[in-house]
Amino acid sequence: MLKRAGTWAHHNPFLLLVLTAMMWAGNGVAARLAVDHISPMALTSLRWIVTCAAMAAFAWRPVVEAWPQLKPRIGYLVVMGTIGFNGFNVPFYWGAHHTSAVNLTIIQGSIPVFVMLGALALYGTPITGLQALGMTVTLVGVAVLASQGEIAHLIGLDFNVGDLGMILACLLYAGYTIGLRSRPTVSGLALLGALAVVAAVTSVPLVVIEAASGDLMWPDATGLLIVLYVGLLPSLTAQMLFIRAVELIGPGRASLFVNLVPVFGALFAVAILAEPFGVYHAAALALVLGGIALAELRR
Repeated sequence: MLKRAGTWAHHNPFLLLVLTAMMWAGNGVAARLAVDHISPMALTSLRWIVTCAAMAAFAWRPVVEAWPQLKPRIGYLVVMGTIGFNGFNVPFYWGAHHTSAVNLTIIQGSIPVFVMLGALALYGTPITGLQALGMTVTLVGVAVLASQGEIAHLIGLDFNVGDLGMILACLLYAGYTIGLRSRPTVSGLALLGALAVVAAVTSVPLVVIEAASGDLMWPDATGLLIVLYVGLLPSLTAQMLFIRAVELIGPGRASLFVNLVPVFGALFAVAILAEPFGVYHAAALALVLGGIALAELRR
């Protein structure tokens, strides 16, 4: 019975993608829960150490087999692992100390917009009229969220620093996404393993800096549970499920399900953290998802 259910799940891309979105959305809740239990740089570093340890235990073979293709691209791997993994997670976890999980996950929905703008700037990838409209609507949604729906905040550029940190995280992850266009010709699992190692190594100086500034906080019991969650589920399991789903239905259709992250994130933040969900949150969520839907409509 369990084997049959596992086989069915392995061949059901929609279930895999919904689970992936839920795990990634849970990362925003975990970031908020981590406050006062582990510092941002310590969480970033330990997250990738846990991921590397898990991969070393049961998924090391793809990385070893791909090493001849990965070795000549060391520079690429260092840049991508640093920008895409640490570059996203550092401002993400730092921002969690200054804003809500609802805000973190809704702003995360702006990543596709930044990807389209970056692809236009770097590769000349054309943007259709619907895509331009969708991008505008999404960015308006982010502005509504960051300003808490107050025009006075927009005029005075008075934004929550945590929201600004999350916008920076999205910009860096968009750069990482665009960089995947020139990835080595290896399996997704092998690339994930290599980038996780890079992220673990390059996160060490961040911990040293945090310690030198007196802000380092090693995890307590709750912090350890958070580290295990983000290291094993959003960082590893969700990535593996996403890779499998892409194999089944292709990257274009699979990427649409990432839009569920802000939805699940908002729901989790309200249900688990009892965070308030105001009118401006609802408006921002509708604008972000509506903008992405417009941008993807033609596709």
